[in-house]
Amino acid sequence: MAYQVKIENFEGPLDLLLHLIKKNEMDIYDIPMAEITAQYLAFIDAMKSLNLDVAGEFLLMAATLIHIKSRLLLPASEEEDLEEEEEDPRAELVRRLLEYQKYKDAAERLDAFPQLQRDVFVRDFVEPEAEPAAETEFEAVGIYELVEAFRRFLQEHPEAPVHEVDTERLSVTERIHGILDLFSQRENLLFTELFSQKPDRHEIVVTFLAMLELVKLRLIRLMQNEKHGPIWLYPSEDGGDRATWPVDEETLGYH
Repeated sequence: MAYQVKIENFEGPLDLLLHLIKKNEMDIYDIPMAEITAQYLAFIDAMKSLNLDVAGEFLLMAATLIHIKSRLLLPASEEEDLEEEEEDPRAELVRRLLEYQKYKDAAERLDAFPQLQRDVFVRDFVEPEAEPAAETEFEAVGIYELVEAFRRFLQEHPEAPVHEVDTERLSVTERIHGILDLFSQRENLLFTELFSQKPDRHEIVVTFLAMLELVKLRLIRLMQNEKHGPIWLYPSEDGGDRATWPVDEETLGYH
């Protein structure tokens, strides 16, 4: 069975590009096109591996990055040398990124203002005793960090090239209930603890979709205390009574 999910957190290709630029501490005015293109394409491949539909705008940006990269690699012709210096092929992309960053910052500042019937105040987050860096502050994990974590996990657990007899497999809702059941015994869960010792591609994809649904339903929070560090799952403070949530195949849209 093929599972499909619409990811509203992906705001578009410019948002992904800004994430990659910030993560790698690149100069937005002097973007290394070879590196950023390779990372962007790797991210798109990870989305496809997780059975996520890649929107056309993401593929269009991929084509744009490849086009800019190829223009930078081509040697300048004699006619171009005689003419005035040609504009940097990255200039238009940089302008779009700066414009997007301006409006994104403005939206974040507006979102930070108190809003009626929206703000919920919860107790301070307590770091688990199992973590060695007790003084490191935890931060929420975004969708890009989550996809990157699953991309690394897929690389570490490649699918074995063997013939497999199809049997009744784990569904997304069954995986959701399984994760929620673990919280009845634990206060927090490490990302890698959700998988068996030798997970197959189906288990990885279903777990990824289950985590996305749990975050969307505000039943869990994903936290990280260092760059590229381990991801921890915590029950959400404002998720209410989890037993009252209608988590089944029909309401989630998986048939």
